[in-house]
Amino acid sequence: MELSCKQSHRVNRTGWLRAAVLGANDGIISVASLMVGVAVTGASQGSILLTGVTGMVAGGMAMAVGEYVSVQSQADAQNADIETERRELELEPESELAELTLIYVRRGLEYELAHLVAEKLMATDALNVHIHDELGITETLRARPVQAAVTSAVSFCMGAFVPIIAVLLSPLTLIVLATSVTGLAGLIILGGTAAWAGGASVVRGAVRVSCGGVLAMALTACIGKLFGTGI
Repeated sequence: MELSCKQSHRVNRTGWLRAAVLGANDGIISVASLMVGVAVTGASQGSILLTGVTGMVAGGMAMAVGEYVSVQSQADAQNADIETERRELELEPESELAELTLIYVRRGLEYELAHLVAEKLMATDALNVHIHDELGITETLRARPVQAAVTSAVSFCMGAFVPIIAVLLSPLTLIVLATSVTGLAGLIILGGTAAWAGGASVVRGAVRVSCGGVLAMALTACIGKLFGTGI
């Protein structure tokens, strides 16, 4: 009988979804907030656009570098653990077999069955079995620094385009309102979509993302009003 497994689980999306949502969310909030803060000072449309574009470039690079460094550190730790496991399998295979057997016993198998399963699996691919069952590192959870960096940078720029386009299409007198409303709408859509993709409440996801955005834009607008001067 041919067996097949075609189930698609939401947890498989966590790697790229986290980086994409974080990047787009930061892109909308930071660039919209920057432009709102500059706009309330009475700056020209060109100055506001320049603020948005430079914020997009700087933020995208910062997201890429920060995400790469963070995830590479995680990858280094995982690789070190894997290398330790490789050495232990070479030097103490019996000890590693006993360790794997104990893991299966703790999961509910009888000792004899656990020992048999451990022997069979180790005979097939001992290292990968220990990576998965002892270290808890699966293909889904493997750290991918380059993927995370690229995803964060691209999604940041995509998010930043939302308020930039609003400024491009709005008359100077309506830039603050248009940027704020467009940014908020983008955050609501982003938060709802991310929640849907993760299987969570769409409304809750949209509210929790948009609240932070509203606060950020309000604070930068206040700073611009209090300390800004005409440019």
